[in-house]
Amino acid sequence: MSEAATNTSDAVAGRFAALGPWLAEALGAQRVEITGMSKLAGGAIQENWSLDAICEGGSRPGPQAWVLRTDAPSTIATSLPRAEEYAILKVAHAAGVAAPEPIALCEEESLIGGAFYVMARGKGTAHARKIVRDPALPQFGAALAEELGETLARLHAVTPPVADLAFLPVPEGSPVLHRIAQYRADLDALPGGHPVLEYALNWLEDNAPPPQGPVLCHTDFRTGNYMVDGGHLSAVLDWEFASWNDPDEDIGWLTARCWRFGNDGCEVGGVAGLDPFLAGYERVAGRKVARAILPYWQVMAELRWAIIALQQGERCNSGTEITLELALTGVMPPEMELNILNLIDMIEEPQP
Repeated sequence: MSEAATNTSDAVAGRFAALGPWLAEALGAQRVEITGMSKLAGGAIQENWSLDAICEGGSRPGPQAWVLRTDAPSTIATSLPRAEEYAILKVAHAAGVAAPEPIALCEEESLIGGAFYVMARGKGTAHARKIVRDPALPQFGAALAEELGETLARLHAVTPPVADLAFLPVPEGSPVLHRIAQYRADLDALPGGHPVLEYALNWLEDNAPPPQGPVLCHTDFRTGNYMVDGGHLSAVLDWEFASWNDPDEDIGWLTARCWRFGNDGCEVGGVAGLDPFLAGYERVAGRKVARAILPYWQVMAELRWAIIALQQGERCNSGTEITLELALTGVMPPEMELNILNLIDMIEEPQP
């Protein structure tokens, strides 16, 4: 028996035994047969399962390719619950963002051991290093960056209030200062001292740009969290950090050095330069992005990723969830600290 078949039979016979009948009821089908199920790689904060099924009748008859997303054994405080993430996915999909189609939500934790939702499975790959090292990248990178800009602009067109997103707090005053205060609290909650990150927080506070927004931000929009199929954007994944914030935060996060995966010459996620991305974004958004401000948001991105890496390492160190991935992530912050210092030096003393 193949490994995939073994995963399917073991999963369906055990933890997911009640999944088929629940899906049949949720979709109004006579029967839902799960024909394939295997745990997907990645998903450091949440747990994802590839799910193949056949629906008899109901709203979605025939073969189905889905992903089931549920909680990992431990998580971090800033990650949204599955029900809230599902609500954001529905709003983003309805806004024309390249988000997976939401299928069904289950908040009953006893069914598989936690709340979960099912969404359409995107085509292609989300593996960041495969994307940035694709031999065909010079041919498709610029077009992909433009598509990324277009879909992010559609997301940023969503502004509060949105009734279905009432659970998301709308920052009072400056979204930038609100975010800095949040990151300061996150850093204070971690053990040990981190002087470079404390310095970065103070620098960001002293140099905060005029407020924009708030708009709906993905807040983790980067290479590795979107799928590419045939050189084109097919799906934006991992909506668990979405928030109301300054739209330039998403752009700074995507363009930060920490998310170029070694392809440093391509500022937009290691796939292309800034021009095609901004062309797509500005065309859809109807606003010009101030390029001079982006290094500020890249400092913010490096700081945030350093704090998340420390949180991930603490998940491992505490014994809550011991994995090699979490352990390695926990030793990455010095790289982001160096990026922060280099960026601040460049901003304060621009070179010819």
